[in-house]
Amino acid sequence: MTHKDGIIATIALALSTLAMAGVVGSGAYAQAAGVEARGVQALSNAVAETICPTVHTPDAADAQLLAAATQVAP
Repeated sequence: MTHKDGIIATIALALSTLAMAGVVGSGAYAQAAGVEARGVQALSNAVAETICPTVHTPDAADAQLLAAATQVAP
């Protein structure tokens, strides 16, 4: 049974590698990564504006998030 398992595992690895290469090559991965990065930035800006709504510059928002993160107890 181990010989059959090895063959199936090898075929599965080859197919998954091919599928991954297809996703990366098609540009879908880059698009999804860009959307995720914009979403994280939007979320951090929303949190920063909630913490201190008077400051709207991106650098100030990052500094406020850092300051707020040190005050949050786990």
